[in-house]
Formats: sequence, structure tokens, C-alpha cells
Amino acid sequence: MPPKQHGRQYDVVVFGATGYTGKYTTQYITTHLPTDLKWAVSGRSQAKLEEVVAECKKLNPDRLQPDLEICSLTDEDLANLAQKTFILITTVGPYGKLGEHAFKACAENGTHYLDVTGEVPFTAKMIKKYESTAKESGALMFPQIGIESAPADLVTWSLASFIRSEFSLTTRDVTVSLHTFKSAASGGTLSTIFTILDNFTLTDLRAAYKPFALSPLPKPTTGQPPKPSLLTRLTGLVTIPSLGLLTTSPAGSTDAALVQRSWGLLATVPSRERQFYGPRFSFREYLRPRNWLTGLAVHFGMVVLGLVIATPWLRRVVARKVVAFQPGEGPPAEVASGDEIEYRGIGRADGGDGGGDDGGERAICRAIFRGSAYYLTGILLAEAASILLQDDVELPGGVYTPACLGQPFIDRLGRAGFQFETKRLEP
Repeated sequence: MPPKQHGRQYDVVVFGATGYTGKYTTQYITTHLPTDLKWAVSGRSQAKLEEVVAECKKLNPDRLQPDLEICSLTDEDLANLAQKTFILITTVGPYGKLGEHAFKACAENGTHYLDVTGEVPFTAKMIKKYESTAKESGALMFPQIGIESAPADLVTWSLASFIRSEFSLTTRDVTVSLHTFKSAASGGTLSTIFTILDNFTLTDLRAAYKPFALSPLPKPTTGQPPKPSLLTRLTGLVTIPSLGLLTTSPAGSTDAALVQRSWGLLATVPSRERQFYGPRFSFREYLRPRNWLTGLAVHFGMVVLGLVIATPWLRRVVARKVVAFQPGEGPPAEVASGDEIEYRGIGRADGGDGGGDDGGERAICRAIFRGSAYYLTGILLAEAASILLQDDVELPGGVYTPACLGQPFIDRLGRAGFQFETKRLEP
């Protein structure tokens, strides 16, 4: 399908193209997006951007190569950049410290926006400050469309879609398991973790992570998951039928915030109302450990990490000791190529009988990718940009989630190697 006619200099600009995730994104664009794409790589260093362009030419010399756009982290520079492009992809974080300039520029200039933040307080702040501006300008804003939190959001959408089409029912609840995650964190990810309280207060965090805080609809009054047992609260361990032994997921709260926003958006955006999950929907996410001992270690490790992050002097000491990479760096490509990521989700149909956890029609979804988790993030960014550039997504301006791109997004990801399989779960 030909790209939309938009009258701007570029179809896509990658801001932060010299960083770890930015380089993976440019690699994927170079090797997979249309060769006549009008695009640019952007950042602060001319020399580093020239290296990125040279690598792009080496990977695919027969395509239209990206232009260079020097851009600093200021409102003025980002506004000028946003005015030149139809879509801006930004991989510059931590977003709580550095991200608002780009978000503001896109919202004000009607430029579609994609980022890879995992900082829920940033997303909450941007919705509050700029969603009305984006609605007026027509900008489609997609924060958290990388590894955090697109996979869990899309697994949930796929399960709810299957339940609707196969059983003619809404969805009562979805439980997602981060079933396999063999990957090391980049310097940018670690920097975000250890600086989160430099950019947000504990009050900000509590407000943003409150259930359904990002949703345009209030929290459902019925249908919420049962409270965990005392043993689960103490150990983090729980056993879910068809998923097995699970423990606390490091990404659970982050992913839940976005999934819950999707629930509200799908109920309130006219073109998506038929995709609404249901009035009693709930979501949980866990991590599959190798055994109960590993599960305990993960759970208590998360508790300790929370204490470290909340203690300024301890946070600084630990960050110096454990951060293996600086921002912009990450695992070498030959190591990262051995990464493996798998999500599994169980969705239960809502029969309206008020039943408990057992019973009712159920579906299972598996989403699998083999290769660097950060390359997968590049795929997510580039394929989402392709949809915005080529498809009629039927969305007015506003702040959206990956689930709002629906099956066309999942289909594109499948062709890129991120495979989704959803089917009925037999009793």
C-alpha cells in the first residue's frame, strides 16, 4: 500500500538513532521498510549519526538512505524536527528526565509519536498535560510501544478478540505469564530503573500505578481478580492452571497500567467500541520461574530492589556496582542474538454468571520471538510506524496503546518474526 500523502519532508524520523535501541530500529527500517521511504536519523552528534548512516548503507545500499538531522533536547529543536516529519520515533530516555520535549512537540504539531518508555508516571504525566492538545492537532501518540508494554497488551487484545469471535462473549479476565525472558538489560534500561525517583516522587509513582489510573474509564466495580492468598503475598508464588508455577513479574505493574488503559480506550473510542473487552474485565501478569526456589528469589529480589531505589544513597552505591552498560550501550549483537522471549496468556470468557476462577470458556495465546529483545523493540516501533504511514487506522488525535492498532499490527509482527498463536483452551 502506498504511503499517505502528508506534505512533510520525511515520513519517519528516528530521534536517538545513535543509542542502543535506536540503532536496532534503524537497522530494521533499513532492511525491511519500503526502499523509497523518506526518513532521517536524528541526534546530537554529527559524527555518530554519520556512523549510523554508513551502517545503513552497508546493510542495504540499494535503498533511499536516511538524512541527518542534528537536534538537541530543547523545545525549539524538537518542535522544528516534529514539523518536518509525519512520524517521530524517539528512543531517548530516561523519558521522565528527557522525554517531554519530544512528546510536547509532536502533540502541538500534529506529528504522530512512538516511544519505548517503561515509565508509567511519564505516560500518566503526558496524558494529563498533552492529550487534549493531541486531540486538537490530530497527533496519534503511542508511548510504551516497545518491549514494555506492547507484548502483554497485544496478547490481551488477541485473547479478547478470540473470545468475542469464537464464543460471542466478553472477557472476564486475562492472566499473562512472562514465560521465557532470556535477555540482559541495556544501559538505558538500568539507568531508567535507578533514576526513576530522581524524576518522579513516590506520590507520583503511587498515583500512576493505581489500578486503572491511566484508563479514561473508572475501574470496574465488579469482576476484579480475587485477592492473593497470604502465602502468595509473602512468597510471590502462585499456581495458575495451564500456566503452572508463577511468581512476581518485574514488568507486571507497568504492563497492567497499559492494558487497563487499552480497556478504557476500546470502550470510549467510537471506531473501537466493538473491541471492548467487557465491563468486568481484569488483568494480572506473572513471571514463570524455573522452580519454587527461583520464584522466591525473584520475588524477594524485587522487594529488595524497591528498597534500594527508595533509598537515595543506597541507590547510588548499587547503581555504580551493578550497571554493566552505560546509557546508549548494551549486550553485543552476537550475544543478544541468542535472546528468547515468550509470553503466554489465558483469557476467560464472561458468561455473566458471577462464577469464580473455574469454569467458563477459555482461550490461550502464545507470543514468541527469538533474537534480541531490543531488536524486537525496533520491530515494534518500525511496524507501528508503517501502519500509521500506510493504513487508515480510524483514530482521532489522542494518546493510544498498542492494542488500538489491533490485528493489523499483530499480522505485521508475525511476518517480522514475532509470532502470535491464539486458540481455544480445551477443558
